[in-house]
Amino acid sequence: MCGKRPGYLYVLLRVCLLTFFGAIILVSPSFSQQRVETTAETNSRIAQLAKQVPPPLMSEYKLGNGDLVNVDVFDVPQLSRDVRIDDSGHISLPLLPERIVAKGLSAIQLQDKIAELLKASGLVTNPEVTVSLREQRSQPITVIGSVKAPQVIQSLRPMSVLEVLSACGGITEEAGSVLLVTRKVPADTSAKTDSGEPDLLAAPQNFTVDLWDLLNSPTPKDNMMIIGGDIVTVPRAGIFYVVGAVTHPGGFILSNDADQMTALKALALAAGVTSTSKANEAVIVRKDPATGISKEIPVDLKKLLERKGPDAKMQANDILFVPDSAAKHAIHRATDVIIALTSGIALTRVGGL
Repeated sequence: MCGKRPGYLYVLLRVCLLTFFGAIILVSPSFSQQRVETTAETNSRIAQLAKQVPPPLMSEYKLGNGDLVNVDVFDVPQLSRDVRIDDSGHISLPLLPERIVAKGLSAIQLQDKIAELLKASGLVTNPEVTVSLREQRSQPITVIGSVKAPQVIQSLRPMSVLEVLSACGGITEEAGSVLLVTRKVPADTSAKTDSGEPDLLAAPQNFTVDLWDLLNSPTPKDNMMIIGGDIVTVPRAGIFYVVGAVTHPGGFILSNDADQMTALKALALAAGVTSTSKANEAVIVRKDPATGISKEIPVDLKKLLERKGPDAKMQANDILFVPDSAAKHAIHRATDVIIALTSGIALTRVGGL
């Protein structure tokens, strides 16, 4: 009994040291922003923040191709009807000899123009015309990528990025830390091609929006206004996994710390190793994108926790596997089994998104 006592104390001391160093890592400044948040929590914050941002002042909407307008001429039912603006930007009304340019006009400007034409043609002495917008088709906001409900939003006013994300139900588990906004640039009709024709091709503008700033800054500078014709893309982020003898195995999104995520940080996100782990025999399973062959990179987590060994950088699709002493000979160095452990695993966002 007495002969076994030192071994027991050694194991107990080792567990205490690992727990102690793990706690230091978790509370260190480098992890002050590595808070784990589920996607559902992120989307709840997006919806709340979207409501807090005051909508921009409503500017007078300019009609465009594909819009459906209702023209009502008081006491002249023959001229009152719904009319869609054609691809050339015109509408046609019965009895009027020419088509009317509607594109680029507001509803008030169009009704004044129709009244002027009716009076000039002698069809109505004192026309009272009202034009209202029935359907907007000319200025869609297209949202694609890693959002819950990709869609085309028809809005009569500019929308903030938060409003757009909220309208799509928020982001998915695979969403990255940035979104892209592609905006069409009006063509310069004064520019000419080699053949002398107007150069109608203009390179679109691209904007990058940082979701971290959007959701964590009191006054986010990236909550830009999205206008009709914009395309909002939420790219898919990389994912890494921590499995085996860790407290909370799981998959994590490489969102804001993608350039600095290391094995030590990944271990901290998984809440450290268990008491039966073989921390000094951990491996990173990494698949070569060119050949598709997986390789194992040894990582001595024990030395990392003692701040004695070099850290290893994590990449997208990496699997950090920490073997358990009881199952060491059964599954250690079995790449296929390690990869199988990640199937169906829950994903967690990193960095407060």
